[in-house]
Amino acid sequence: QVQLVESGGGLVQPGGSLRLSCAVSGWPFSTNWMHWVRQAPGEGLEWVSTVYTGGTAAYSASVKGRFTASRDNAKSTLYLQMSNLKSEDTAVYYCSTDPKGMQRGQGTEVTVSS
Repeated sequence: QVQLVESGGGLVQPGGSLRLSCAVSGWPFSTNWMHWVRQAPGEGLEWVSTVYTGGTAAYSASVKGRFTASRDNAKSTLYLQMSNLKSEDTAVYYCSTDPKGMQRGQGTEVTVSS
């Protein structure tokens, strides 16, 4: 059974940084692309990033240049380093086995506020 467990969320001031982690089990992590999606309050799921098997990543326009996604295939763990956070980054962040978030974890909440 697939398990995705996100951690690392919290309250941060605008301009601050956070690092999210996602531990994955029951899934062929090293041979599959992995994804980060998020859901802002009252909104639908939004794709944030895709990390390819070799470690390179693609980003949505809204986070490109501020977020860095990475993976450790030996640990089956996905990461999202978020910098220069803005209030509009406030959301629940999920790691997912697909870019639409159909199979995702329970999420970790990120609140950007002063």
